[in-house]
Amino acid sequence: MISKLLAIMATVGLGYLVAWRGWLGQLGGSQDPARVLSNLAFYLFVPSLLFRTMERLDLSTLPWHTVAAYFVPAGIFALAVYGWHRLRSRGSGAEAATRTVAATYGNAVQLGIPMASALFGETGLALHIALVSVHGLVLLTLLTVLVEGDVARADGSISRADTLRTTVRNTVIHPVVLPVLLGLAWNLTGLGLNPVLDLTLAGLGSAVVPVCLVLIGVSLATYGVRGGLRSALQVSVLKLLVLPALVLVVAHWGFGLSGLPLAVLVMMGALPVGSNAILFAQRYGTLEGEATMAIVVSTVAFMATATLWLAVLGWMG
Repeated sequence: MISKLLAIMATVGLGYLVAWRGWLGQLGGSQDPARVLSNLAFYLFVPSLLFRTMERLDLSTLPWHTVAAYFVPAGIFALAVYGWHRLRSRGSGAEAATRTVAATYGNAVQLGIPMASALFGETGLALHIALVSVHGLVLLTLLTVLVEGDVARADGSISRADTLRTTVRNTVIHPVVLPVLLGLAWNLTGLGLNPVLDLTLAGLGSAVVPVCLVLIGVSLATYGVRGGLRSALQVSVLKLLVLPALVLVVAHWGFGLSGLPLAVLVMMGALPVGSNAILFAQRYGTLEGEATMAIVVSTVAFMATATLWLAVLGWMG
């Protein structure tokens, strides 16, 4: 897992290097490389990955009780963090939801899959992948509804009914939510995918991880820290400590989980901030520097906090 973490940081560093050297274009210009990469990931690679994931999901074999034991506390946590930031936010209509994405949505693929495999073996990895498969459906859909509602409300020139219609339309016709819904609908037909289409989507989806890691480095070169370090530290504390603590309490004492399932859920919650934070920040043009710093800070701190949670789980047996 340490080598995986170092590889992630090296890829981020390469992204910083190519942006700093100007190999991707002028930083902050009309063809800002950070925004170009973000749009490429958000409108092409991520939708391909989400559609194919939902189309291949075997709904009949999902451990729904265990899945609920994670997403109930994670959903409550997301709403609480969003509500707190919504009350305090005085800037862009997307600020509260963007910070909530960072505090809730973890790096469940690049770090989560090798971590689950190394710590919990094949059984634990299977459970982790089950959680990953509905991660976007539950949390990204919820957070997209929140951010689109905020953006619509920020336009004071439209009525409440128009705000509702705009929110619903923009939530459904969204590069994250729409492929999830379409993939799930196609899954339910049982028709499967044409092999050519399946290979095309698989190839595009495989680009999500490297492109998003390079994007983090490019964003660091573009935005720097710009006063976002303090907020990034706060988000990191929420993601690395508060969320896994809530998952532990609810899953163990609320859903009766223990042993391996409980450990997988807690470590899923303990993962550092994922790249969706910078994708949301770029899409809505807010908090780009803060989101980037939250990813870097939480990823560096993860080794210490992961050790802490493994010790807690070991103490609990």
